[in-house]
Formats: sequence, structure tokens, C-alpha cells
Amino acid sequence: MHPYVTNIHNLLNKHRNDLDALPMKKYMREQFEFFGIKSEQRRDISKKYLNSNPLPEKKELQQIVKELWLLPERELQYFAIELLIKCKKLWTENDAAFFEYLIVHKSWWDTVDYLANQVVGPWLLKFPVHIQPVTESWNKSKNIWLQRMSILFQLKYKRQTDLELLSKYIENLANSKEFFVQKSNWMDTKGIFKNGSVICPKLCFKNPLMPLSKREALKVIERKKSDR
Repeated sequence: MHPYVTNIHNLLNKHRNDLDALPMKKYMREQFEFFGIKSEQRRDISKKYLNSNPLPEKKELQQIVKELWLLPERELQYFAIELLIKCKKLWTENDAAFFEYLIVHKSWWDTVDYLANQVVGPWLLKFPVHIQPVTESWNKSKNIWLQRMSILFQLKYKRQTDLELLSKYIENLANSKEFFVQKSNWMDTKGIFKNGSVICPKLCFKNPLMPLSKREALKVIERKKSDR
């Protein structure tokens, strides 16, 4: 095991709380083990560690992240993502396969959505030439987490959201029976609003959404109305 991985594992293990670990594991449907460190405390520990220790070099980064990804405690996968965020200057245009590995291994909504918002989305903005080929491949994949990523990667794009691409991807998956794909299709309403006004009304429910997707989208619309 890489020393960097050993050090952060030992540090988090010192803060283990088995009583809190039980409900965390239950919340994730018993799929992952936990140290039992609550989010605010974990983020504080991670931030202090990352700020007080040398960051790995590019040649070591992927090895460290993959080792963290394979360990049982879920907090280590969260730390791996935070490490990637901290090392964003080391991202290259050749990272697509690496990020795909993270999406399809130990997959659940928590890591996939965290990656979408803080790693994959920003990476694609940094190397926009890869947006079309990479995300289209994910959208057409049989893997539900890659499908979800193809919709959610633009979650933080705001004015930079490619609405036509988003609409296309949602339409491709409109008939999916997968819960976590339906749940992501509320993104059909993201980017539609600007200062409370609809800026692209033709995209509002132009696609036949599944009931869950439609309910999630309506929540967003109602929230936007209340913010006006």
C-alpha cells in the first residue's frame, strides 16, 4: 500500500465511531463499511491533512486514488475525490479512462454525484474537446452510472450548460426503468432559468419523462418559482 494511503487510513481510523458507522452503513443499503465519521468532521480532517502534507505527483496520483477506492471504508473514497479536487492542476486530457474507472467501480449515487459536480464536470470544462465524444459514449453505455454521469456532469455549469446536448441525452434515456437514471433526469430543468425566468422554454418537458423524473423536475420548477 502506498504510504500516502496508509497515513490517511490510519488518521481516519483514529476517529472511528462504530455507533455512527451502523446508521451510515444502513443508509447506503449495507453496501459499504464506514469509519463512522460524520461529514463535517471528516471534511475538516481531510482539509487539514491535505493542507499540511505534500500532494502526490502526477505519476502517483492515480495509484493512490485507486488504492483508496478499493479499501472498504466509504470515507476513503470521499477522501480520494477530495484529493483529486486538490490536485486539479495535475488533471490532463488523457484522464477520461481513469475517471470512468471511478464511476463504474464501487458505484453509488454518493460518489458518482460528487465526481460529477467536483471532478468530471470541471475536467470536461477544462478540456471541452472531450465533452461530446466522452459523454456520448457514457450516455449510450449499458452502465447506469455512466448514463447518470452523462446527464449530471453539467450540474454546475449554469450559463455554460449545453441545453441541446442535455436534452438529447435525457431523451435517449427517457424510457429507462432504472431508478438512478430516472432520478437524474430532473436535470431537464437545469439551465432553463436565468434570474428566475425561463430562457429555453422548448426544453421544458419536451421529452416524455418517466414519472419519477417528472416529479423531480417539477420540484426544481416549484423551487425556482418560490425563489423569484
